[in-house]
This record gives sequence, C-alpha cells and structure tokens, in this order.
Amino acid sequence: MVEKLKKELGLLDVFCIATGAMISSGLFILPGMAFAKAGPGVVFSYLLAGLLCIPTLLSMAELSTAMPKAGGDYFYIMRGFGPLLGTVAGFSTWFSLGLKSAFALIGVGVYLSVVIRLPMNFIALAFCLFFIVLNLTGVKEAGRVQVFLVIGLLCILGAYILLALGRVNSANFSPFFPRGITPVFSTASFVFISYAGLVKITALAEEIKDPGRNIPLGMIISLAVVSILYAAAIFVTVGVMAPENLKNSLTPISDGAFIAGGNFLKAVVSLGALLSFITTANAGIMSASRYPLSMSRDNLLPRIFERVSRRFNVPYIAIIATGLFMAASILFLRLELLVKVASTVLILLYIFGNLTVILFRKSRILSYRPKFHSPAYPYMHVLGILGGFLLLVEMGSFIIFLTVIFVLLALIWYRIYAQKRASRDSALIYTLERLIAKDKGLATENLLTELKDIVIQRDEVVEDRFHKIIMESRILDIDTPIEAKELFNRVSQLLGSDLMADPAVLVRDFLEREKESSTVLRKGLAIPHIIVAGERTFKILLVRAGAGVIFSNDELVHIIFILAASSDERNLHLKALAAIAQITNTPGFDKLWLSAGSKEELRNIVLLAERQRG
Repeated sequence: MVEKLKKELGLLDVFCIATGAMISSGLFILPGMAFAKAGPGVVFSYLLAGLLCIPTLLSMAELSTAMPKAGGDYFYIMRGFGPLLGTVAGFSTWFSLGLKSAFALIGVGVYLSVVIRLPMNFIALAFCLFFIVLNLTGVKEAGRVQVFLVIGLLCILGAYILLALGRVNSANFSPFFPRGITPVFSTASFVFISYAGLVKITALAEEIKDPGRNIPLGMIISLAVVSILYAAAIFVTVGVMAPENLKNSLTPISDGAFIAGGNFLKAVVSLGALLSFITTANAGIMSASRYPLSMSRDNLLPRIFERVSRRFNVPYIAIIATGLFMAASILFLRLELLVKVASTVLILLYIFGNLTVILFRKSRILSYRPKFHSPAYPYMHVLGILGGFLLLVEMGSFIIFLTVIFVLLALIWYRIYAQKRASRDSALIYTLERLIAKDKGLATENLLTELKDIVIQRDEVVEDRFHKIIMESRILDIDTPIEAKELFNRVSQLLGSDLMADPAVLVRDFLEREKESSTVLRKGLAIPHIIVAGERTFKILLVRAGAGVIFSNDELVHIIFILAASSDERNLHLKALAAIAQITNTPGFDKLWLSAGSKEELRNIVLLAERQRG
C-alpha cells in the first residue's frame, strides 16, 4: 500500500520554494566566472537562460496539474516513456538537484569561513546535517522556514539593486561583447543551473493544495521575479566593479555591495547570500528526497525508500539518502565541474520534459486531464527541445562525455535491478498503438487506471454508489452493425452469469420492455432497463456500438447503458438515470465515446464525467 502525503503547501509556499531553490550560488558565486567568459554581455546570458526555461516551465505546469504526484519530472517521464527512461530521469533529476543543493552549501561555507575561521567544507557539512534534521520534522515546518527566508532574501536583493544603481559606471560596459556574441550563448549554458530549482517544486505536487492553480501560478511568478532580479543584480554588479576584480571574485555580489554602500551594505548582502544558500539547500533536500520515494513506489529502487514517518509524514529514508549524497558531493567534487555536470543533466531532463507533453497529447489518453494546458502547442515545446540541444552543444565535449557516463550507469542499474521488477504502460505505448499498431494489445491499461485514480484524488471526486457500480460494470465494444435482439442476447449472457438468472428470461424482459416504449432517449443513445429478481441488486453494462445497433423504427444507436435492478432499488434506479442523462448530455460526449481507445477508457469517461454526486 502506497503511503499518502498530506497537502500542506499553498501558493506562497510554491513561490518561495521555487524561488529559494533558484537564487543561490548561481547569483552569489557564478557571476564572476561567467563575466570572465562573456564580459558585460553576461547580463544577456542570464536572461537567455531564463527565457529558455519558459517552454519547460509550461510543460511541467501542464504535467504536474494532470499528475500531481511526488517525483515531479521523473514521474511524468516515467509515465511518458516507460521504466527504461524513467530510471535515467529519476537518477538524473535526483543527481542534478542534489548537486545544485551541494553547490549552495559550498556557498554557505565560502561566506561563513571568512567570519568563523573554519574550513569551508566543514561548515557546508554542518549545514547539510542541519537541513536533513529540519526536513525530517515535516514539510510544513520546512516550508514555513522557506517562506521567511525567501522574503528576507528578496528584500535584501531589492535594497542592493536600488542603492548600487546610482554608482553604476557606464564605462564598465564597453565593449559589451568583448569576445563576440558566441560566448554569451555558451555562458547561458554555464549559468543555466541558476534556474535549476524552478520546476523542482513539481516534486512536491502531491503535498500542494489546489495544484491545478498553485503550481502553474507559483512557478510563473517565481521565474518572472527571479529573472528580473538576476538581470538587475548582475547589471549593477558589472557597473560598480572593476572588470579585473569581478573576473576573479567568488563573492561578486557582496564585493559590489561594498563598493556601493561600504561595509554595512556588504554585511547585509552577505547575509542575503547566506539566506539564498540556505533556502536552496532546504528546498533542494525537500524536493530531491521525493525522487527516491517515487522511484521506490515504481519498483526502480528498493522499497525502503518508500517509507514515510508516521509522526512527521515525511519520506525519512529518502531524505537521509539525499543528504548523504550532498555531503559526498561537497567533499569530493570540484566547484566548476559540479556546476557544469549538474547543468548538463538538467538540460537533458528539460528536453525530455517537453517531449513528454507532446507524447501525452499524441497518445490521446482520455484520462490525461491537466488543469493547465501549456499554450502554443506544439511550437512552444519544440522550441524548448531545440533550445535544450543548443545549450547542450555549448557545454563542451568533456562535460557531455561525463553526462553520458552517468546515463550509462543509470541504464546499468535498470538492467541489473529494475528491469525484472518494474513493468508499466507508458504514453509512448499508447501513441504507437494508436498510430502504427495493427493489432491492439500492446498496452495493459494500468496507466489509464492510474491516471483515472490520480484525477479522482486530485479533484476529490465523491465515489458514490453509482460510481462503484460503474467501476465493477462489464463493457461491450461492438464493431459490426447488429439488431437490438442480438444485442440483448449478448447482454443477457453476461448478466445471466452475474445475476445467476436465465439468459432467455432476461432477453424476453428486454424485448417486452422495448415493446412498451422505446428506450432510445435521443439520437444515438439508448438506456434499456429491466427489473430482475432479488434484493439490493443493481447492474450496469456499458456498450459502445461503433457501427450502430438497430432499434425499433430503424433508429441507429451507438451509446447504450444497460440497467438491470431489483424492485427495491427504485431510488437508485432514478438516480442512475439522472446521472447518465447528465453525463451523456455533456458537450462532446458522443465524439469522446466513439473515439475512446479501449474499454477502460470508456469506463473512465463515465467515472470522471462532471455530474451531481452523493
């Protein structure tokens, strides 16, 4: 049994977790290194990296509102492409976010080592332990800390930008592109990790209230705010610092603050830097730990990672494992290598995120029902894919080689451990089945069931008795044209075994009911219904007749709900008729019914339809 996580995070939490996960070392450490590569044009590098995030933001917003489950982009890629790429995506996302968080903790060490005279790595490890403990106490508590810290950070950055603006030296921007425009693009790849935390809020989707609203809105606001802050902060930093000093600075924003406002402003901005590192590390552990949890649920990792604390309702084993990985990264990886590898893996995941939206839409799975639809499909998503490949090319062959090695290791894990344990349908299978497979049966329909269950949980659908009857109902899918009598013969054979009744008697009852008055209620829809012996008996049988069933007066019917109920279920009978009327009168229902790819999709159309419940 999968242990559920509580929905405890609102819009402000979403914004602050996403913002806090982004603003850290990418702003407070990287600008000096980036300036050395691109010159003043580094401002455009940061803006370009932010713009390239937009397609992926929109894609992840759509996927997270359709499937608000722990694991974020891993969960979506797994459902889109299956266990093989799901394994790669899960490890890659966990890896990149863990490295991003480790990078942030190194930033804590860089700033505090000046003050408390302790080794940088020692300080980073101490804070890593602290955030492990904090996240073990509960997501709500960690979220509250995040909100407080992020608001303080934004105020400090805003103050720095306003105060430094008056000290900007325009001569520092000439020439704007000292090495041409090409380094601006390659530097955009380098600083792309500065936006790494944006979509990682989707890993917490299962714990977010009203995810259909709060996830897209929170991420959009976060990207807009952070992009403007990055551009403004780096602009004033380039404007106040001497180029040679900026190239060699590991604390560029703090150094710029000293020039703009002396020791006091430097101290305040340094505090802001610490807050940013802290928020990123906190958000990183919070988000990254949900990936082992989700992979464990899918049998890609041992079940131990699935354990949730009864007291604090958090995946404590996954949190501890994530913290230990971050600690190892702090001890053994070089700073620039850490940044580049994390960015490369992240870009790869962004490409797959955009591909996943295209795949789900092409699959036409009816229970894929996002609350938010990413605009400009498929052009926006193709742009995101092409932009990702452009960034990958700019990373350089060595970094790409290291990333390929990591991907191969993930594939080896799949081959050794996960392949024999994980079996799951994917949107890819449904797409292939719809487009090229002559014989259906590639899919087992477990994805359809899972997506249906997710929608029911997301929308808090009331599972009344009608709902439960439909869950258990038989379904007939008839391709050839037949007479109503032949339909009743087939239906009676199925109902006879369920009701332990004589099929011949049932056929007679259906025909007599039809003689009394036609059960064809409108063009294309019929609801034949009979009374059967017994008590508290109620069966519904769903029929799709693609070529049509010929009823009296040569009426051709494609949608048929068969009802068989005992006499004591009259009230439920009336409620069922009312529910069916509401469902079948929904605009576009007939087209949806006839286009459904399987019996399970027919069932899901009825289960997920909007109607009065209770």
